[in-house]
Amino acid sequence: MRVVTLLPAATEIVAALGEAGSLVGISHECDYPAHVLGLPRVTATPIDPGASGSAIDAEVRRLHAAGKPVIGVDAEVLRRLAPELIVTQDLCEVCAVAEGAVYRLAAVMHPAPTLLTLSGRTVAGIMSDILAVAGALGRTAAGTDLVRGLEERLGRLRDRQVARRPRVVCVEWLEPLYLAGHWVPELVEAAGGTDVGAAPGDHSARRQWRELNELRPDLMVVMLCGFGLERSLAELSALADPAALEALRAVPTWVIDGNAYTSRSGPRIVDGAELLSGALLGQERPDLARWRSGSPTSTPSGRM
Repeated sequence: MRVVTLLPAATEIVAALGEAGSLVGISHECDYPAHVLGLPRVTATPIDPGASGSAIDAEVRRLHAAGKPVIGVDAEVLRRLAPELIVTQDLCEVCAVAEGAVYRLAAVMHPAPTLLTLSGRTVAGIMSDILAVAGALGRTAAGTDLVRGLEERLGRLRDRQVARRPRVVCVEWLEPLYLAGHWVPELVEAAGGTDVGAAPGDHSARRQWRELNELRPDLMVVMLCGFGLERSLAELSALADPAALEALRAVPTWVIDGNAYTSRSGPRIVDGAELLSGALLGQERPDLARWRSGSPTSTPSGRM
């Protein structure tokens, strides 16, 4: 089967099911696993990924106000690739192609491909999406095995004895401040904490830094959407907002590679839960950093 995936999570799911060889096209954001990197890219964005978080937010808002897409599909490349299956999403048009645009393109392709929309907003929803992709690929047994393995790993985390669950705030974007929602509160719960900024399935919500004190967190975890660990640390170092710095300094603050482990609705959310467990336990791990304002130790753990 010829498969095109329009978001990184879908690419990761297909690969985890042992069907990376079926991929003929991927999104411009897909970067894992490494052996898919040479595939044709069928999407693009006018936004400069190297811009600051505040500049990216402003450009997204400008595009929305102008009625222009944040991410677009190269229709000619898509037609040339002639996929039999296109995997898209309806969760966030900032993170991937808007679902409606994909349906309009598919409707004029001959033969028309099958469209599969990922819509998971909770851990259970992500597991259902994995099974749906497996079914579309004729890999139902592999999907069942993959989901079982992921759920067992989460179960082992939950089974650990926790004397006291720390109150955790998870930051998805710095300027402006957004607190992570969707499946993240469940990852925090599995890791042994309580997310006091969102409930499972909630949309990520914009907040004010001064509001965080009212949530009385014991711990803050920064997991910036679309940013890796070093980029996230650089964004933190560039913060000048006094209220933001005060909030970040008030409690222990840890940084996770949000791009890889918490923002994508795929198998690596379980890795994200395991990294969150490390943060709650105060344990340095690869892809997990303790942030200290103005300190040279604000570097990825394992590279200090």
